[in-house]
Amino acid sequence: MALNHSRQRDAIMDFLSCRKDHPTAEVIYDNVKKVYPKISLGTVYRNLTLLADNGVVRRLRTRDSKDHFDADLSPHYHFMCNGCGCITDIFMNHTKELETAASELTPGMITGHEVFFYGTCPSCMKIKNEN
Repeated sequence: MALNHSRQRDAIMDFLSCRKDHPTAEVIYDNVKKVYPKISLGTVYRNLTLLADNGVVRRLRTRDSKDHFDADLSPHYHFMCNGCGCITDIFMNHTKELETAASELTPGMITGHEVFFYGTCPSCMKIKNEN
């Protein structure tokens, strides 16, 4: 499905495309509002849903119960800090071996996978070590 042009959607994509921290809809809204003061949080949510449903951005459903968004659709994994909740990319071989092993254990057909690694980021480790 081709998306109709929208200046607000373009602003959301422009913001999201230059970010590597996988922001939530609220963070995106706070920043896009600086350019489009009349934009509503609902408009941001609707556009993010539309973009995710159409495969233009990746929606990351995480343990913190918030959806985070990633404009980088290249194959990669994610790391989420258990302390501060930051999400970073892990660029490593996106292995088919995991899909092959999983397909042997499921009656369905696997078409892809997402992996999250969890742990402590360097900033939280530093704080922990200082205490």
